Amino acid sequence: MATARPEPAAGSFEISTGTAELASDREGGWLLSVNGAQSSHIAPDRPDILDFEYMRQAVAAIEDHYDDLATPLRVLHLGAAACALPRYLAHTYPQSRHVAVEIDAKLARLAREWFDLPRAPRLRIRVGDARAVIETLTPETRDVVIRDAFAESLTPAHLKTVEFTEAVQKVLAPGGLYIANCGDRRDLRSVRSEVATIASVFSDITLIADPSMFKGRRSGNIIVVASDGPITASADLERRLRSDPEPARLMADAAARAFGSGAVLRDED
Repeated sequence: MATARPEPAAGSFEISTGTAELASDREGGWLLSVNGAQSSHIAPDRPDILDFEYMRQAVAAIEDHYDDLATPLRVLHLGAAACALPRYLAHTYPQSRHVAVEIDAKLARLAREWFDLPRAPRLRIRVGDARAVIETLTPETRDVVIRDAFAESLTPAHLKTVEFTEAVQKVLAPGGLYIANCGDRRDLRSVRSEVATIASVFSDITLIADPSMFKGRRSGNIIVVASDGPITASADLERRLRSDPEPARLMADAAARAFGSGAVLRDED
């Protein structure tokens, strides 16, 4: 007889990179924070629910690009935490396969213990540094690469450079998507350089964010969607983003490239 999975318990937990905190909400979900930064939200019985708006924006772009949910997507997640995004996409695309790279070994183990995550081969959790892992992968073996890796509230510098972006491009299959979650303050200096860097490698680029984020009126996240094939955003995608509880808009083509007015980031810098 199968052993029942123990229920998660709210509290603070020592992990390899610091401290993880798990807190329950009134709807029965769980919020995971890592070193004080909110990192994942899991609704145990609803893998189709994403609480973080930037995650909803990312999956909206994926589902618009790959509108056949029977597509056997091969997805690489750089940054895992509690695996909310891999869990959602494994549910939405039943034939998909996912590898989630998490630098913190203890956190990866706890996520498996706490939550009913898909098992291998649907979801493999690989412990390691995202840059080191992606540089070992076979070219053209992923349809989607999602970068959602943070050290506290910042993306590590070695995951933002031209050299790293070229490594992402190398592992993507033709027409595949690179999705980068870029967090920034109101001055937008960091995200403008990230957009410039990604645009220097990929031929097509689209941005998704709260309109006030584009105008520098708040700190938050901008989702960068890049590809060497065309990114043709449908009217359905725009309606979906506008009707979200946290409405967002698209910035594409020349406007997206113009937004990337910062300096291109390189390893040597």
